[in-house]
Formats: sequence, structure tokens, C-alpha cells
Amino acid sequence: MTNDFYCDEVLSGKTQVEKVYETENVLAYYHTRPFYQVHIVAIPKKHIPSFTTIDDDDVLLELLGVVKKVARKMETEYGACRVITNLGAYQESKHLHWHIVFGDRVK
Repeated sequence: MTNDFYCDEVLSGKTQVEKVYETENVLAYYHTRPFYQVHIVAIPKKHIPSFTTIDDDDVLLELLGVVKKVARKMETEYGACRVITNLGAYQESKHLHWHIVFGDRVK
């Protein structure tokens, strides 16, 4: 097992997720252990370690497009949201991912 929850668990199918939006290269789903009232994660379907290491501009644009669609929907439904990504030591799982969240922290 690596330090990549998204490849090891989500993309392999070992951990089932509730999908919010999916394209050929990107998956957005409800976080399996949410930290906020509404907590969605968006990931590329191929392993990309971090935002600063991405070398595929097409996947980056597709990922940001999905983040934008999910954020727009959340903003429409709830009036606000946050879009968060982590880098380096802040990155618990070494796979590029974005959190789209609304509401108070629940953890």
C-alpha cells in the first residue's frame, strides 16, 4: 500500500464512493469521512502527485472545470463554498485532490 488513498482505495474500487460528477479523466465524489457539512473531493483518475507536479495541461483544465461545476452548484444551493487543495507536508494523501466544501467543520 502506498500513501495514495485515491489510487489505492477509490480508483481501485476497494472503497465505494457516492459520485457527484465524472468525466473521462476526473472523478468528484462525497468525501468518505467528511470534515464539513457538505464535503466533496475532486481527483484526476490518473496518478498525479501534487498540483505543483502536474505536467498534463489537458487533465488540469478538465479537473479545474469539474471543480468549477461542483463549486457553482454548491454556491447556488448553499450560497457559498470553499475550494481547497493542499501541497507538500499538508498533503496527507500524495495524489492531487481538491476539496469543495460548505458549512461548519464537523470534525
